[in-house]
Amino acid sequence: MPKATINWAEHLKWGWIIVSKRTLLSWSSGKDSAYALYLLKKDPVIELVGLFTTVNKRFKRIAMHGVRIDLLKQQALQIGLPLHIIELPYPCSNKAYEAIMQTFITRIQADKIDAVAFGDLFLKDIRYYRIKQLENTGIGAIFPCWGIDTDILAHRIIDIGIRAKLVCLDAKKLTADFAGRDYDKTLLDELPKPIDPCGENGEFHSFVYDAPFFQKQIKISQGETVHREGFIFTDFLCHNKELAQ
Repeated sequence: MPKATINWAEHLKWGWIIVSKRTLLSWSSGKDSAYALYLLKKDPVIELVGLFTTVNKRFKRIAMHGVRIDLLKQQALQIGLPLHIIELPYPCSNKAYEAIMQTFITRIQADKIDAVAFGDLFLKDIRYYRIKQLENTGIGAIFPCWGIDTDILAHRIIDIGIRAKLVCLDAKKLTADFAGRDYDKTLLDELPKPIDPCGENGEFHSFVYDAPFFQKQIKISQGETVHREGFIFTDFLCHNKELAQ
Protein backbone atom coordinates (compact mmCIF):
# COMPACT_ATOMS: atom_id res chain seq x y z
CA MET A 1 0.00 0.00 0.00
CA PRO A 2 1.47 3.43 -0.90
CA LYS A 3 2.41 5.67 2.01
CA ALA A 4 -0.22 8.28 2.73
CA THR A 5 0.77 11.91 2.31
CA ILE A 6 -0.79 14.98 3.89
CA ASN A 7 -1.90 17.76 1.57
CA TRP A 8 -1.11 20.77 3.72
CA ALA A 9 -2.39 23.16 1.05
CA GLU A 10 -5.86 21.59 1.40
CA HIS A 11 -5.69 21.85 5.19
CA LEU A 12 -4.91 25.55 4.94
CA LYS A 13 -7.50 26.15 2.18
CA TRP A 14 -10.37 24.75 4.24
CA GLY A 15 -9.17 26.13 7.55
CA TRP A 16 -8.53 22.76 9.13
CA ILE A 17 -6.52 22.89 12.34
CA ILE A 18 -2.84 22.00 12.05
CA VAL A 19 -1.30 21.17 15.41
CA SER A 20 2.23 22.56 15.31
CA LYS A 21 5.22 20.96 17.01
CA ARG A 22 7.32 23.21 19.21
CA THR A 23 10.75 22.30 17.88
CA LEU A 24 14.37 23.01 18.77
CA LEU A 25 17.11 22.54 16.18
CA SER A 26 20.50 21.10 17.06
CA TRP A 27 22.67 23.80 15.47
CA SER A 28 26.30 22.97 14.65
CA SER A 29 26.88 26.29 12.79
CA GLY A 30 27.46 24.36 9.56
CA LYS A 31 25.77 23.89 6.21
CA ASP A 32 23.78 20.72 7.05
CA SER A 33 22.19 22.40 10.08
CA ALA A 34 21.45 25.37 7.85
CA TYR A 35 19.72 23.21 5.24
CA ALA A 36 17.76 21.45 7.98
CA LEU A 37 16.60 24.88 9.19
CA TYR A 38 15.67 25.82 5.63
CA LEU A 39 13.44 22.72 5.37
CA LEU A 40 11.93 23.13 8.82
CA LYS A 41 10.92 26.72 8.10
CA LYS A 42 8.91 25.44 5.12
CA ASP A 43 7.09 22.77 7.16
CA PRO A 44 3.65 23.99 8.34
CA VAL A 45 3.58 21.57 11.28
CA ILE A 46 6.87 22.87 12.72
CA GLU A 47 7.03 25.81 15.12
CA LEU A 48 10.73 26.56 15.43
CA VAL A 49 11.32 28.03 18.86
CA GLY A 50 15.10 27.95 19.17
CA LEU A 51 18.55 26.54 18.48
CA PHE A 52 20.93 24.71 20.76
CA THR A 53 24.67 24.16 20.41
CA THR A 54 27.33 22.38 22.45
CA VAL A 55 30.48 24.41 23.09
CA ASN A 56 33.87 23.66 24.55
CA LYS A 57 33.83 25.52 27.88
CA ARG A 58 37.61 25.79 28.08
CA PHE A 59 38.24 27.16 24.58
CA LYS A 60 34.90 29.04 24.19
CA ARG A 61 34.33 27.47 20.81
CA ILE A 62 31.79 25.16 19.19
CA ALA A 63 32.58 21.52 19.88
CA MET A 64 34.29 19.86 16.87
CA HIS A 65 33.92 22.87 14.57
CA GLY A 66 36.18 25.15 16.60
CA VAL A 67 34.09 28.23 15.74
CA ARG A 68 34.16 31.20 18.11
CA ILE A 69 31.10 31.74 20.30
CA ASP A 70 30.63 35.31 19.05
CA LEU A 71 30.19 33.95 15.52
CA LEU A 72 27.66 31.40 16.79
CA LYS A 73 25.71 34.18 18.51
CA GLN A 74 25.81 36.21 15.31
CA GLN A 75 24.22 33.32 13.45
CA ALA A 76 21.37 33.14 15.97
CA LEU A 77 20.93 36.91 15.73
CA GLN A 78 20.69 36.83 11.93
CA ILE A 79 18.34 33.82 12.03
CA GLY A 80 16.17 35.49 14.66
CA LEU A 81 15.85 32.55 17.05
CA PRO A 82 16.85 32.12 20.70
CA LEU A 83 20.10 30.22 21.22
CA HIS A 84 20.70 27.71 24.01
CA ILE A 85 24.42 27.18 24.65
CA ILE A 86 25.36 23.90 26.34
CA GLU A 87 28.84 24.05 27.85
CA LEU A 88 30.95 20.89 27.83
CA PRO A 89 34.13 20.45 29.89
CA TYR A 90 37.42 19.67 28.17
CA PRO A 91 38.17 16.85 28.06
CA CYS A 92 34.63 15.48 28.23
CA SER A 93 33.90 11.83 28.92
CA ASN A 94 30.87 10.16 27.36
CA LYS A 95 29.37 9.79 30.85
CA ALA A 96 29.76 13.52 31.53
CA TYR A 97 28.33 14.40 28.11
CA GLU A 98 25.25 12.26 28.63
CA ALA A 99 24.63 13.73 32.10
CA ILE A 100 24.85 17.29 30.73
CA MET A 101 22.53 16.48 27.84
CA GLN A 102 20.05 14.78 30.18
CA THR A 103 19.91 17.97 32.25
CA PHE A 104 19.19 19.94 29.09
CA ILE A 105 16.47 17.49 28.00
CA THR A 106 14.80 17.79 31.42
CA ARG A 107 14.84 21.57 31.03
CA ILE A 108 13.25 21.55 27.59
CA GLN A 109 10.61 19.09 28.77
CA ALA A 110 9.54 21.81 31.21
CA ASP A 111 9.45 24.25 28.27
CA LYS A 112 6.91 21.99 26.50
CA ILE A 113 9.21 21.18 23.59
CA ASP A 114 7.62 18.55 21.34
CA ALA A 115 10.56 17.70 19.09
CA VAL A 116 14.27 18.15 18.51
CA ALA A 117 15.56 18.31 14.94
CA PHE A 118 18.99 17.21 13.74
CA GLY A 119 20.89 17.75 10.48
CA ASP A 120 22.18 14.18 10.18
CA LEU A 121 22.23 12.71 6.67
CA PHE A 122 22.88 8.95 6.65
CA LEU A 123 24.89 7.66 9.64
CA LYS A 124 22.49 5.19 11.24
CA ASP A 125 24.42 4.77 14.50
CA ILE A 126 24.26 8.51 15.21
CA ARG A 127 20.55 8.61 14.37
CA TYR A 128 19.90 5.66 16.70
CA TYR A 129 21.91 7.33 19.49
CA ARG A 130 19.91 10.55 19.22
CA ILE A 131 16.59 8.70 19.27
CA LYS A 132 17.77 6.69 22.27
CA GLN A 133 18.67 9.89 24.14
CA LEU A 134 15.09 11.14 23.75
CA GLU A 135 13.41 7.82 24.51
CA ASN A 136 10.60 8.05 27.09
CA THR A 137 10.93 11.84 27.32
CA GLY A 138 7.86 12.74 25.30
CA ILE A 139 10.15 14.59 22.87
CA GLY A 140 10.42 13.31 19.31
CA ALA A 141 13.48 13.30 17.04
CA ILE A 142 13.20 14.83 13.56
CA PHE A 143 15.73 14.35 10.74
CA PRO A 144 14.63 16.64 7.88
CA CYS A 145 17.72 15.95 5.70
CA TRP A 146 17.79 12.19 6.25
CA GLY A 147 18.31 10.05 3.18
CA ILE A 148 18.91 12.87 0.69
CA ASP A 149 21.67 11.82 -1.71
CA THR A 150 24.69 13.85 -0.60
CA ASP A 151 25.77 14.70 -4.16
CA ILE A 152 22.35 16.20 -4.76
CA LEU A 153 22.25 17.83 -1.34
CA ALA A 154 25.67 19.47 -1.71
CA HIS A 155 24.61 21.23 -4.91
CA ARG A 156 21.20 22.11 -3.48
CA ILE A 157 22.82 23.77 -0.44
CA ILE A 158 24.96 25.92 -2.73
CA ASP A 159 22.14 26.66 -5.20
CA ILE A 160 19.74 28.05 -2.56
CA GLY A 161 22.39 30.51 -1.33
CA ILE A 162 23.84 28.92 1.80
CA ARG A 163 27.40 30.21 1.97
CA ALA A 164 29.93 28.51 4.21
CA LYS A 165 33.63 28.20 4.94
CA LEU A 166 35.52 25.03 5.86
CA VAL A 167 36.63 25.49 9.47
CA CYS A 168 37.78 22.01 10.48
CA LEU A 169 39.40 19.19 8.50
CA ASP A 170 40.30 15.64 9.42
CA ALA A 171 44.03 15.72 8.67
CA LYS A 172 43.98 12.03 7.75
CA LYS A 173 41.49 12.68 4.96
CA LEU A 174 42.11 16.20 3.65
CA THR A 175 45.20 18.36 3.24
CA ALA A 176 45.62 21.84 4.70
CA ASP A 177 45.08 23.56 1.34
CA PHE A 178 41.33 22.92 1.80
CA ALA A 179 41.33 24.82 5.11
CA GLY A 180 39.27 28.01 5.14
CA ARG A 181 37.90 27.53 1.64
CA ASP A 182 34.41 28.40 0.50
CA TYR A 183 31.99 25.52 0.24
CA ASP A 184 31.20 25.97 -3.44
CA LYS A 185 31.04 23.95 -6.66
CA THR A 186 34.75 24.42 -7.32
CA LEU A 187 35.47 22.83 -3.96
CA LEU A 188 33.12 19.94 -4.70
CA ASP A 189 34.92 19.31 -7.99
CA GLU A 190 38.30 19.25 -6.22
CA LEU A 191 37.41 17.02 -3.27
CA PRO A 192 39.35 13.76 -3.59
CA LYS A 193 37.45 10.51 -3.76
CA PRO A 194 36.03 8.94 -1.62
CA ILE A 195 35.40 12.10 0.42
CA ASP A 196 31.67 12.60 0.95
CA PRO A 197 30.60 15.89 -0.68
CA CYS A 198 28.83 16.88 2.53
CA GLY A 199 31.61 15.65 4.80
CA GLU A 200 29.14 13.41 6.63
CA ASN A 201 31.88 10.96 7.65
CA GLY A 202 33.67 13.73 9.54
CA GLU A 203 36.05 14.67 6.71
CA PHE A 204 35.31 18.38 7.23
CA HIS A 205 33.07 20.80 9.10
CA SER A 206 31.82 24.20 8.03
CA PHE A 207 30.62 27.58 9.27
CA VAL A 208 27.68 29.32 7.55
CA TYR A 209 28.11 33.07 7.16
CA ASP A 210 25.13 33.72 4.90
CA ALA A 211 21.84 32.00 4.06
CA PRO A 212 18.40 32.82 2.62
CA PHE A 213 16.97 33.09 6.14
CA PHE A 214 19.71 35.40 7.50
CA GLN A 215 18.70 39.01 8.03
CA LYS A 216 22.23 40.08 7.04
CA GLN A 217 25.41 38.36 5.93
CA ILE A 218 27.97 37.86 8.71
CA LYS A 219 31.13 39.74 7.82
CA ILE A 220 34.17 37.61 8.54
CA SER A 221 37.90 37.54 7.99
CA GLN A 222 40.17 34.53 8.05
CA GLY A 223 42.62 34.07 10.90
CA GLU A 224 45.28 31.46 11.52
CA THR A 225 45.15 27.78 10.64
CA VAL A 226 46.45 25.34 13.25
CA HIS A 227 46.95 21.57 13.52
CA ARG A 228 45.63 20.06 16.75
CA GLU A 229 45.02 16.44 17.77
CA GLY A 230 44.71 15.15 14.20
CA PHE A 231 42.53 18.01 12.95
CA ILE A 232 43.19 21.22 11.04
CA PHE A 233 41.27 24.22 12.38
CA THR A 234 40.90 27.57 10.61
CA ASP A 235 39.91 30.54 12.72
CA PHE A 236 37.48 33.22 11.52
CA LEU A 237 36.81 36.60 13.08
CA CYS A 238 33.49 38.46 13.15
CA HIS A 239 33.20 42.05 11.93
CA ASN A 240 29.46 42.65 12.27
CA LYS A 241 28.61 45.78 14.25
CA GLU A 242 25.46 44.31 15.81
CA LEU A 243 26.14 42.87 19.25
CA ALA A 244 24.63 39.43 19.84
CA GLN A 245 23.61 38.61 23.40
